[in-house]
Amino acid sequence: MPESRSQSESMSTNLRKTPSEGFSSDGFITDQDCFSSVRYRTMHADVNGCGFIAAYNLRHFLGQAAVWDEVREELDTMHLIRLPGPTLVRVMRQYLSKYVPDCRETSGREAAISAAKRSRAGIFRYREGNVPHFISYVRTEEGSFRFFNVDDGLEDFTMDLDRFAEEHFLHGMVIAFTVE
Repeated sequence: MPESRSQSESMSTNLRKTPSEGFSSDGFITDQDCFSSVRYRTMHADVNGCGFIAAYNLRHFLGQAAVWDEVREELDTMHLIRLPGPTLVRVMRQYLSKYVPDCRETSGREAAISAAKRSRAGIFRYREGNVPHFISYVRTEEGSFRFFNVDDGLEDFTMDLDRFAEEHFLHGMVIAFTVE
């Protein structure tokens, strides 16, 4: 997740939060900042846990009996080298092929937006600011989209997909993992 505060400020603030505080009332993980006490790869998950959060949220939406810490642990072990950093796209692809085999991957901004518009739910990989980031989304009954764990202040919100893309897909590659 992109850092909008200094890392030391984030750490001192987040130590008061626990993972259980990072969930919505309907069971989605919405606030990555609540995972500062959890390690993912070689870092605190409030800094780089967006991948396991997005994977958990997609599985939760699909009604799978996913446990966030088991999702985190499995994705963590799928990285072959112990280096700091976010979830690699290769690892996300491997994980989703195991648990969401009907998930479709689409690359490129316009193609990803188009695929997402036809989907029930999915994950976007893009750059939020200058930081690589995974987020999950679900289509609402009204046809708009509910986004999770985008940035501070944007933990759980509903927006039109075109507006979201206009505000967040500003540069770099966009990848969508979608479930139709």
